[in-house]
Amino acid sequence: MSLTPVATPCTRRDFLQTSALATAALAAGCHTPSVAAGGSWVDAHVHVWTPDLGRYPIDTSFQVADMQPPSFTPEQLFAQSRPAGVNRVVLIQMSFYRFDNRYLLEALHRYKGTFSGVGIVDESAADVAQRMRELAAHGVRGFRITPEKRSVADWLGSAGMATMWRTGADAGLALCPLMGPDALPALDQMCERFPRTRVVLDHFARIGVDGQFRPEHVAALCRLARHRQVYVKTSAFYALGRKRPPYDDLAPLIRQVRDAFGARRLMWGSDCPYQVDPGHTYAESVALIRDRLDFLTPDDRQWMLRKTAESVFFG
Repeated sequence: MSLTPVATPCTRRDFLQTSALATAALAAGCHTPSVAAGGSWVDAHVHVWTPDLGRYPIDTSFQVADMQPPSFTPEQLFAQSRPAGVNRVVLIQMSFYRFDNRYLLEALHRYKGTFSGVGIVDESAADVAQRMRELAAHGVRGFRITPEKRSVADWLGSAGMATMWRTGADAGLALCPLMGPDALPALDQMCERFPRTRVVLDHFARIGVDGQFRPEHVAALCRLARHRQVYVKTSAFYALGRKRPPYDDLAPLIRQVRDAFGARRLMWGSDCPYQVDPGHTYAESVALIRDRLDFLTPDDRQWMLRKTAESVFFG
């Protein structure tokens, strides 16, 4: 899900061209040389969807016009990710499909070992714990949670949410909050209440979406570091701060979060397809962590670009 109110989509032609390139390369058995040894990077945050609405209809709360770009399939992703040395990806269930995780599961099955998954379940359902375990059996390793239009108290304080946090701890499944910085204090309380539950926080808790990196928001995020099961995605660079490559204005935020959590609890994610909207490229997102931040050690880069996501979602 895009972090910006209105995403400027890539054109259908752009995506058809990249899809054709990816399909041709796969058919030929070609592998793009990696910029790093082994091409071993892991992208911890990508959405995929298909224009095949007959087999995979979108939820009635969305319209076809909301699907921008109209298509972003695994093959279209590979055209972006493989030249950048990314060979494994964590797929996040797209909101268009709501609780219907079938397209996500198909991708996990079709590209077994390449993808791990983060699904979405109805927290209010009586069988939510059973549903989480069933999806885990098919390769789902985490679950997105988000307040949508509810108050933070109603969201995190619900009985269903408590069930999800307990099940996540018992089954070794991560909960992945998509939320703003206003919800950080309540999330802190949930981490106190459920210390065994692994939490992977999306997109720096959206700090910087409005262009401002407010010290109180950054401090609230960094306070979560005392909970040893909390991880942070350094992701969605296109949507934060000045929203322009090479994204160097994010350096102070990344440094503060690295200092608080340590690189072993940070993971990079592109948030494709939005990271390849006009004016942005996939390569520029990887490059910020791989090349540009001089305070990151080689070991930091390995953890943020591969090892952390590998341990949480592919372990």
